[in-house]
Amino acid sequence: MGCPCDQNADLSGWSNICVGNLWLFNGLTPEELTALADKAQRARYQPGQTVFMQGDRAKSLFLIKSGRVRLARVLDSGAEITLDIRKAGDFLGEYLLSDLDKDFYYPVSAWCMDQVVICGFSRPVFEELVLACPAIGLKVIKNMASRITSLTDRLEAMAQLHLEEKIYGVLLNVAREHGRKQEGRYILEIPLTHEDLGFLVGAHRVSVTRTMKRLKESGRVARKGKWLVIVGEDVVGLGPPLKQ
Repeated sequence: MGCPCDQNADLSGWSNICVGNLWLFNGLTPEELTALADKAQRARYQPGQTVFMQGDRAKSLFLIKSGRVRLARVLDSGAEITLDIRKAGDFLGEYLLSDLDKDFYYPVSAWCMDQVVICGFSRPVFEELVLACPAIGLKVIKNMASRITSLTDRLEAMAQLHLEEKIYGVLLNVAREHGRKQEGRYILEIPLTHEDLGFLVGAHRVSVTRTMKRLKESGRVARKGKWLVIVGEDVVGLGPPLKQ
């Protein structure tokens, strides 16, 4: 899609990425992307100007077409810290569309480090666009749902990994203290149910059961008769656990 911003591409570091490339607008037809680009608003800022200030009501999402923007936050102590530097091709403010019924206030300030050109939408303009072309609104909702699912899956995977390390750490510590060491592995000859492990790590029994299965598949934990075998960290991956 040709971007109308390109007619102003007289600055160094100009991005050929269009606002239509934002994940929110995946799947739009060429006609819908054209309508989107036609409604986009452009603005130019000089070095030292702010695009928005910390505490301002958030009212726009935009793409940086040229220049760099420094995101900074003032702490309660009065000190200012730089959190990020955004460059041409980066987006800011897409969270604005997550809940159109509520006000959101910028948690940071955006300072222009160079001459900056942005392209984007205010909330009223985007609402007007959706009313004129409902298909855009439906696709945005679909993309947001997809994004939420993706982020939820990533968070769940991170939580599962954390639980796996947590349970392994607890088992290894208990085995070192109460188990019998043999060939770099610890045989834990005390009854330890999944309910017990859940209490120790603060997790539901079902989650513990799934995690124990992954630990066994990875060879870090095995079962020898009715006892658990915990593989020491120094031999993980160096050989199979003791035969059951």
